Amino acid sequence: LELHPGTRLGDAAAETRAAVPGDDDAADMYLDTMARLESVGFEQYEISNAARPGRRSRHNVKYWTDGEWLGFGCGAHSTLAAERWNNMARMERGASPESARRRLTRREQLEEALFMALRLADGVPLDQIRTRYGVDVWQEWGERLAPFEEAGLLERDDRRLRLTRDGMLLASSVMTTFLEAGSTVKYPLARPESSWRPECD
Repeated sequence: LELHPGTRLGDAAAETRAAVPGDDDAADMYLDTMARLESVGFEQYEISNAARPGRRSRHNVKYWTDGEWLGFGCGAHSTLAAERWNNMARMERGASPESARRRLTRREQLEEALFMALRLADGVPLDQIRTRYGVDVWQEWGERLAPFEEAGLLERDDRRLRLTRDGMLLASSVMTTFLEAGSTVKYPLARPESSWRPECD
């Protein structure tokens, strides 16, 4: 959890001088929360999301499964056919709402598909990545991913590569493995490697 000035929670915390839990405490609370949710019938399907069976957020899952979407309204973002664009935050009558557009390279699409899929409890669908992008994930990144597997942060079989629950606490360290030097793809929730704070939307 991050507290930002000008938000209701951030201002309330500042007024009461509340302290944000340390990394170890935050990790313990994260693990305890997920265990409690599972005990009452929820299933964790993404790093920071849990739901009852069949009730996953279709909106968010679209982003995490290499999908396409159209956004309407001020500030909305869209991705379609490897094109990504966003609308202006404020629009004028008769003007185009579009403020920026760019084409994703094949490499950017692959990197984003990998680290977004790794957010999901189901993990990366290895066959789908191989079919869509012509890449064998373990052959390409296995040497760099192996230490995470040996440490119990990753697990894999013939079909999928996924984070363990402990691995979700260090998700950004694993995910950045897929980003090549100089890549323009940004991971929005990256944390320093020394941080154990859970990833929260």
